[in-house]
Amino acid sequence: MADWRNPPKLYIPGPVYVRPDVLEQLSRPTLGHRDKNYAQLHGEVVDMLKKVLYTEQNVFLSTSSASGIWEAGMRNLVGENDTVLCTMCGAFSDKWADVGKACGKNVDELKVEWGQPVTTEMIDKKLAAGKYAAIALVYNETSTGVTNQLYEVAEMMKAKYPDVLVMVDAVSAMVGLPIHFDKLGWDLVLASVQKCFAIPPGLAVAAVSKRALEKAKTVKGRGYYFDFVEFAKMAEKNQTPTTPAIPHIMALHYQCTRLLSEGMENVWNRHATMASYVQGWAKDRFGLFAEEKYASKTLTTVKNTRNIPVGDVIKSIQSKYNVAFGNGYGKLKDVTFRIAHMGDITLEDMKQLTGWIDAEIGAQ
Repeated sequence: MADWRNPPKLYIPGPVYVRPDVLEQLSRPTLGHRDKNYAQLHGEVVDMLKKVLYTEQNVFLSTSSASGIWEAGMRNLVGENDTVLCTMCGAFSDKWADVGKACGKNVDELKVEWGQPVTTEMIDKKLAAGKYAAIALVYNETSTGVTNQLYEVAEMMKAKYPDVLVMVDAVSAMVGLPIHFDKLGWDLVLASVQKCFAIPPGLAVAAVSKRALEKAKTVKGRGYYFDFVEFAKMAEKNQTPTTPAIPHIMALHYQCTRLLSEGMENVWNRHATMASYVQGWAKDRFGLFAEEKYASKTLTTVKNTRNIPVGDVIKSIQSKYNVAFGNGYGKLKDVTFRIAHMGDITLEDMKQLTGWIDAEIGAQ
């Protein structure tokens, strides 16, 4: 029987496993969010995030899920008469278009089949055919385990479409995959902390370019809670416009300190090593849903070629070992399953989990 008081260790694609020492950061005495102690905390976290993201531009902390920053991007960077191109390759990238339409924006769609990437050539062809003010991209599609080749896209866009603002959902990519924000020429990149940062949900991180802020100043109807202009004003004082999730920011300080001590190249390599193991196992036992070239380094979507009863296997392993991995998302339920290898999950964890799955289904 399920019991929230004794939750399983999570190998789902978010929220992911949180270490006990990280959880302890959430229990520190709180601070007055307008006093100097909080400003010190905020400033130190932002300075570290700038190193994590390789940027000298703005980094904002939002007490929301990353979905809030989707809305912020649409409200701040897409004007009344603008059109935004939304690239769509799975359940979460599809939501870029949903959010844009819900915010009353003019949305055009570039959609591919789930499991396929959105390629540089597709984007180039679409941008060449119309006048777009902004483009919305997803770095790592969590539903399909596909990583889009956004470094290649960035070079093409800087050369051919330098005036198009670039908004990137990096929810399951940030920290686990390289992000050199300034070099890439992006205008917005966003993530929530329950993925590769390995912190409980409740906080989002966004890097915002200087030209994005200039654009925002010209856009009407930016709303209240996610107004980037207000974020920037308050950031000058190491503050947030509204009450921040202080315990989460304390945990983020702790995790950023650990990340920078490890070194970001080492962090990315650690994720790649886990991905190589899990995907090798998946190819031996089943198959990969994504083409190997585009397979994610932070989670693997396994193609259920053996038609195992995924839900039953997940329930059985959880009952025996109190761990959980993920079913397929949406229309991929049962035809795939997903294993996260991000954050503070280790290679040893992956070997243990895959061993349990092998024992449950009978390895062949």
